Amino acid sequence: QVSFLESGGTLVQPGGSLRLDCSAAEREFRTFSKAWFRQAPGKEREFVASINWDGENTKYADFVKGRFTISRDNGKDTVSLQMSRLWPEDTAVYYCAATPYVSDLDLSSRYGYWGQGTQVTVSS
Repeated sequence: QVSFLESGGTLVQPGGSLRLDCSAAEREFRTFSKAWFRQAPGKEREFVASINWDGENTKYADFVKGRFTISRDNGKDTVSLQMSRLWPEDTAVYYCAATPYVSDLDLSSRYGYWGQGTQVTVSS
């Protein structure tokens, strides 16, 4: 069951920027913690960034610190990921997810609600 609809994934050149958006598809998630994960071909899904329900606390994987920014709009029940200085190793399917938990938000096992993913390809 797909809980979210992601958009914004596309082909971008190295060093470029991209914004991913995620909207709720089946119910409201305004009070849930949300996150972005990604999965590259042949690799396991990995944590990218998370944000708590009111947007006051964010967490990032070390490999995206200073390049990516997660944000949310509870009025629209959306979560976004602004990505800059993209490199080929950022190529992956990006997924948004939600959880009622407030800790260990970098663990995919904490999330029960997922989107279908959006493909980001960084290539010249």
